[in-house]
Amino acid sequence: MFPRLTAASSDLLLQHNDNPMKYMLLVYSQEKCWSEEEWMACAKESTALCHELNAKGQLISASPLQPIAMSTSVRMRDSKRLVTDGPFAETTEQLGGYFLVDVENLDQALAIAARIPAAKKGTIEVRPLFDLPDLPQTKL
Repeated sequence: MFPRLTAASSDLLLQHNDNPMKYMLLVYSQEKCWSEEEWMACAKESTALCHELNAKGQLISASPLQPIAMSTSVRMRDSKRLVTDGPFAETTEQLGGYFLVDVENLDQALAIAARIPAAKKGTIEVRPLFDLPDLPQTKL
């Protein structure tokens, strides 16, 4: 569907882009490591961070995800759709939510990632979005 980028070609593209970048901040943690009270506090702090980023014009979108028990995976094999309940891979940490931000550079994205409350118990993966000019405009 999309051409595969190598790390070198991605680095080259990033070096020549002087415009603000969009970054996906993927929030990973073990679902069972959060008590209900901790999760509620994390959600409250995350919401406050979203309001702050929105006021600065840096927030595009953010949301927690439903538990992995609610997920469904789709694979195509020999032109047949295979649908299974649950996540694609067995891992110790699960994707629990995301922040999509528009900032000047990677340093700003990393600074925001460090402020995401779930980073205290999990991992925030910071990944730049790749801008394909022929994609349709979205609602975001």
